[in-house]
Amino acid sequence: MNKSRQLGQTDLYLSPLGLGTWQYSTKNSSGTSMWGNTETETVYEIIKHSLQNGMNWIDTAEIYGNGTSETFIGEVTQRLQREEALATNPFIASKWFPLARSASSITKTIDDRLEYLQILTIDLYQIHQPTSRSSLRKQIEAMVSLAEQHKVKQIGVSNFSAKQMVKAHHLLQEYGMTLASNQVKYNLLHRSPEKNGTLEAAKELGITIIAYSPLQQGLLTGRFHEQPESLSKVSRFRKLQSNLTTKTLQRTEPLYQELKRLSLNYGMTISQISLNWLINAQGDTVLAIPGASKIQQAQDNVEALNFDLSNSDIERLNRISAGL
Repeated sequence: MNKSRQLGQTDLYLSPLGLGTWQYSTKNSSGTSMWGNTETETVYEIIKHSLQNGMNWIDTAEIYGNGTSETFIGEVTQRLQREEALATNPFIASKWFPLARSASSITKTIDDRLEYLQILTIDLYQIHQPTSRSSLRKQIEAMVSLAEQHKVKQIGVSNFSAKQMVKAHHLLQEYGMTLASNQVKYNLLHRSPEKNGTLEAAKELGITIIAYSPLQQGLLTGRFHEQPESLSKVSRFRKLQSNLTTKTLQRTEPLYQELKRLSLNYGMTISQISLNWLINAQGDTVLAIPGASKIQQAQDNVEALNFDLSNSDIERLNRISAGL
């Protein structure tokens, strides 16, 4: 069974799975181009079920629907509080979008984040990409100032290389803080963090890796292998993001067959096996943020917290996926 884990070296303890919310975008954005709009009531049911059944945190970002995702989360969590539907409030992680912006916008836009989310403090605030016009030092200084004002509790990064992550960690140490996390793409079919030094450096420094796209845009659910004709219904952008093609299905067939075998052995779904591998293969270092646009997907996600793959099954998945 998967208990809450320490986020980096901080005092935050998060469930191994959090709810990813890129899907909750109703304005023109990559979220809508990939999944379409998600109705408010559906978002409410998804968040409610996720938080009542094992997850204790939600990940979002400024760029998700230009604040729409944050607004959804704020409205839903406030409603859940009014209804007394949760024993405790969820931890919230969000991200500042740095592309073509300077570090000054970190402090200028934080009040919008708090207003949309309807909270006083963001538990984990992340630099979304290493693409700011300002130096990393300037960005870290701005993030630290938010922590000093109690507008954020912990600081993380996203899409940072091992070298960039280590530098961010050392800069934070100058202010008596540590880097909590680095959010990167990581799953059974995308194991780059194991090869490019990111995972190794994270373990050495006590930094948590947060895995986004943990199911490779649905490729690790078995859906497309079982119903290849459903590829025709997938948006072009989503296909490009994860190389969802007939050739990819053929190449990954050995992994699908092993996941299918394990799903029968454990009495779990293929997506649950995929998620469980991700949060257990590297000890407590990796958390993951699967999304859900349907209540069934939310139900499927949380069940992945309720069992543990054996070490031998984890190693077998390691070997098969490494050979693809």
